[in-house]
Amino acid sequence: MGFKKKQMLGFGLILLFLAILLSFMMFTLNNLKSSMTEIVEDRYDKVQASMEIRQLFSRSDREILFAANDANKEERAESLEIINENHSLIESKIAGLSGSLNKAKAKQLLKEFETQYASYSITEAEIIRKINSSDNLSSLMDDQREKRTKVISTMDEFKDYQEGVMKDTLSNTKQTYEDMIGFVIFAVILSILVISVTVVWMIRSTSKDLQSITKVIKNIDFKNLSVIPRIPVRTTDEIGDIAKSFNDMAESLEIYNQKEKDFTEKISEQNWIQTRVADIATMYQRIVDVEVLADRFITRLAPMMGASIGAFYVKRGEGVDMRFVKLASFAGDGEDSGRREFRLGEGLIGQCALEKKSKVIEDIPEGFQLVTTGLGEVNPKSIVIAPVVFEDEVVAMVELASLEAFTKLQKTFLNRVLDTLGITINNVEGRMEIERLLKESQAQTEELQAQSEELQSQSEEMQAQSEELQTQAEELRMINEQLEERNRETEEKSKELQVAKLNLEKQAEELKLSSKYKSEFMANMSHELRTPLNSILILSEMLSDPNDSKLNEEQQEFARVINSSGQDLLTLINDILDLSKVEVGKLEVVFDEMNLSELPELLHRNFDHVAKKKNIDFIIEKSKNVPDIFFTDEQRFQQILKNLLSNAFKFTEKGSVSVQIKKADEENVAQWIQTKGATNWVEIKVTDTGIGISKEKQKLIFEAFQQGDGATMRKYGGTGLGLSICREFAKLLGGWVIVDSEEGQGSTFTFFIPSLPEGFKNVDEAIAASPEVAAANHDDSAAPFGDQGEPDACMMDEEDRDKAKPFCNKTVLVVDDDHRNIFALKNALKHEGMEILTAENGFECLELLEKGNNIDVILMDIMMPGMDGYETMTRIREQSKFEDLPIIALTAKAMKGDREKCLKAGASDYVSKPLKLDQLLSVLRVWLTN
Repeated sequence: MGFKKKQMLGFGLILLFLAILLSFMMFTLNNLKSSMTEIVEDRYDKVQASMEIRQLFSRSDREILFAANDANKEERAESLEIINENHSLIESKIAGLSGSLNKAKAKQLLKEFETQYASYSITEAEIIRKINSSDNLSSLMDDQREKRTKVISTMDEFKDYQEGVMKDTLSNTKQTYEDMIGFVIFAVILSILVISVTVVWMIRSTSKDLQSITKVIKNIDFKNLSVIPRIPVRTTDEIGDIAKSFNDMAESLEIYNQKEKDFTEKISEQNWIQTRVADIATMYQRIVDVEVLADRFITRLAPMMGASIGAFYVKRGEGVDMRFVKLASFAGDGEDSGRREFRLGEGLIGQCALEKKSKVIEDIPEGFQLVTTGLGEVNPKSIVIAPVVFEDEVVAMVELASLEAFTKLQKTFLNRVLDTLGITINNVEGRMEIERLLKESQAQTEELQAQSEELQSQSEEMQAQSEELQTQAEELRMINEQLEERNRETEEKSKELQVAKLNLEKQAEELKLSSKYKSEFMANMSHELRTPLNSILILSEMLSDPNDSKLNEEQQEFARVINSSGQDLLTLINDILDLSKVEVGKLEVVFDEMNLSELPELLHRNFDHVAKKKNIDFIIEKSKNVPDIFFTDEQRFQQILKNLLSNAFKFTEKGSVSVQIKKADEENVAQWIQTKGATNWVEIKVTDTGIGISKEKQKLIFEAFQQGDGATMRKYGGTGLGLSICREFAKLLGGWVIVDSEEGQGSTFTFFIPSLPEGFKNVDEAIAASPEVAAANHDDSAAPFGDQGEPDACMMDEEDRDKAKPFCNKTVLVVDDDHRNIFALKNALKHEGMEILTAENGFECLELLEKGNNIDVILMDIMMPGMDGYETMTRIREQSKFEDLPIIALTAKAMKGDREKCLKAGASDYVSKPLKLDQLLSVLRVWLTN
């Protein structure tokens, strides 16, 4: 029996048993459904209808009693209406029940109920009539009560009968359900047995053949498909067809595998040939000599062919003089290895050249000893002789000998190489011929030039020969025209270069002028910004003094905020000016000795409060090998570290900020900056756990006015000058600043700095090379400001008055065109017990001096209308009586050279705006005590 018939028979039996089982279950379920339908839709409805009739009857009876005994006229009419409505409903429900009853007893009971209800209805109608006429109802009410009892009894009997029928039907249904369950269990067990027997029969009939197929498939070596085992065919069913198909497939795979091996071998051979042909073609480049070509070719070709010896011959001459000369050999034995030359048809190699055909010699005579080694001579096993053809002409011959027979692949490779070798030989010979002709042409040109000079001196004597030399003269004329053309081009280019030079010089002048304008602009802006800021800082500092009883604590706090904001604005102005000075190369540094051992304490003092406020760990580590004494510009050095730490704290919300100070590895520093000439490198790392900087923005942050968080609505403030100033200051100090960061992972800024910048051998030389920094960076370590809470310092007790003695009863002339500054200075100096005179320009100042006022010191603003501070001081010093009068120059124009210019004009000292009161008082104290 076939596999298909077995499957159909087995599954047919299974489906038959399942169909019988399902048919019986459907029959049983239909019986259950009918019983349940009878219970729910028939018996239950009849019971429900009987109960509704009873409820309507009871309600009518209550309404009659109410109407007969307690109701007024209106209530009685309403009750009678309800009775009539209930009577109609009862009659309609009785009619419905009468049509649906199918049991004789049920019909009999309903008939009795109808008869009794009709009698009750008559009595009820009589009662209603007498109620309306107000007659005596006692006898009728007794009759009505008796009839009502009979009606209710009959209705209860009808309901009990229907409920009993419903219980019997339910019991029958339950028995039917239990019988169905038992049959289903029996049918399922029987079906399982039949299906199991059928499945076992199907499996046993097919598993043997499938196992034989599986065994053959498992024995297949998929790594070697050249031989595939076959499946024995024992049956003629579908499994037998599978075995036949597998055997056919195995045969096809063996054929395909063989073809694939052949194809792979061919591809490998082609790749082998193409690779070596390309190698040979690459070798041809930049060869301009045939002998070089021959030597390189035979040296490269012989190993590729597996040859042990070889020779390369090139054609020389034409016609009867034509011969082939050996230009190169491989592994030859001196002059005796091979023939030096041969002609067409001379010997076997000459015959190959004549026939333009290759020849391979496999049977080498025993006495043919050619291959020589260090131990002796060896007979070759195979010799190949091949012509090199170009345009159907043999231009060279190649002969190779090998200890092994040349393979077909090697012969194919040789033919491919020789196909292009003829073109290469022709190109090289052409280049050699061109080079030879070029040398001849150059020699002829030199000879013609000499002849031309000789002809010019002997032109009259050689007139008869002019016709013979006409051709040569024409050639010389053409050469001269070319030379003249080149001379003209050279002159034009010279003119263009001259014009370009003039343009560059003009642009350089314009750039120099622009730089000057920029410097002047920055100086003027410094003055315009610092002048109003001066009064803001002075007055806010005075108002914020806690000893001033005129202001409450809140007002003093307002003053401190104003002073702090002014200081921030001053810092911004200084940053912009410093950056501008660096850009134009006018910011100079002062190198001096500083103590690095004090650096950790300084940083803690400046930033511990910031760390505590933000609840951030602040860690400073200093290696022991860091030198304590260091030579640099301490102010710029500290400013760099303050800027880096300010940035670190600003962009760190949680975690830590750490500073690591150690001696730098000069090789590591050399990756970023030239270290030649500088020694004692120090590396300072400022690391934070803040927001980090993305890779694409790490270069941008060192540019002026740029930040990593560069959006208009950015979270963090600032001008973006801090890092730009850090890098520029680091360059001035001979160092560099780098960043290593990842967005969201924090940042590490590394500051490299040498003990002395390149070019200075000692600190004295460094200091000598850098004049004093502009007064904008004046020493801030001045004496403390006096008690501003007192209205007059000269009215103190004797001990305090001695301390303020330099200022008591001293007269100071304040020369300034800004009333805000005058107001601030007057209030500040009055606290010190000084008398104040004011002048708004140089003219007023000179007038006050001429009036003979006893002035002890002058505070001179520089930029004023009419007569500025420079001219005013010059005129004052021109008068001998004022030669020793102290003049303190006050200016917001803190650019390079301003201090020297003020001192040259006659100033005794120089203080930059905005003023710091302690600094100003320190300077005044010095000059008033001299």
